[in-house]
Amino acid sequence: MGLIARLAVGVALLVFQLGAIVWARFVPARYFCWAPYDMQTAYEVVVRCDGRELTPREIRERYRRSAKGVDNRSVQHVIDIFQQTELRYHPQDRAEIVLRYRVNGRGNGEWRWPNPAGN
Repeated sequence: MGLIARLAVGVALLVFQLGAIVWARFVPARYFCWAPYDMQTAYEVVVRCDGRELTPREIRERYRRSAKGVDNRSVQHVIDIFQQTELRYHPQDRAEIVLRYRVNGRGNGEWRWPNPAGN
């Protein structure tokens, strides 16, 4: 590969990275952010499946997450874990999830599955 081609590939890679970083600053999921671990999300989740509340052990087995914990990423990462698990591995289950969270020790938030708003 010639010098010009290598230079073009290098510049294209840097431009892509810069674009991804700028994009990540304006969306809740920070997968492409330069520093994706810049938040502390404390959360607690309650899951009911077929009308029965799951125990903390069942939640850990189902989602590979504790029922209560702290994640050092955006709250969207935590939401994505629960949502994708339901969509991918348990689409036929009638699960109801209530996720309560605090980001960086401020404000209280809540996310529910299935989400009545559709997201």
